Amino acid sequence: MRPLNEKEGTVLWFTGLSGSGKTTTAREAASVLREQGRRVEWLDGDELRKTLSSDLGFTPADRLEHIRRIVELAKTHADSGAIVLVSAITPYRSMRAYARSVLPRYMEIYVECPLEVCERRDVKGLYAKARLGLIPNFTGLSDVYEPPEHAELTIHTNEHSLTHNVEKIMLALQALDGH
Repeated sequence: MRPLNEKEGTVLWFTGLSGSGKTTTAREAASVLREQGRRVEWLDGDELRKTLSSDLGFTPADRLEHIRRIVELAKTHADSGAIVLVSAITPYRSMRAYARSVLPRYMEIYVECPLEVCERRDVKGLYAKARLGLIPNFTGLSDVYEPPEHAELTIHTNEHSLTHNVEKIMLALQALDGH
């Protein structure tokens, strides 16, 4: 049971194409929150694929299972009162609806960025490999990305600075907290 003076946990779910800026933005937001003395956990979909979901591929069923595992981990941290930041592509609306249905105080943050900008930012060369057919089921190219229809917040990483976008997130979080 949570002590009466401890805040309820919150999950900030960053969704968007590969290269849109989810990880960069979530990392910076986590840093700002820690500087404020908040209890923060950051879960990155790419990093969790190497450990928690190393047995999964990129079929729709495997993607769903990967997200289900992240949701369960995020819920555990949020239930203990942490602010949990999740940066994961989460390409299908059904996946995000599932996360919303399970997680407390869920805030969906759409990290919007045009595909051509994401491709230019791609330091790992994943888009080039996908265009050559070397990576099947690549979100945004050979597999669909369904943009959110009702995200609590949309940030535009190709139009605004990282600082501006993190400030928007902090304001949205303050509003959620009732400040």
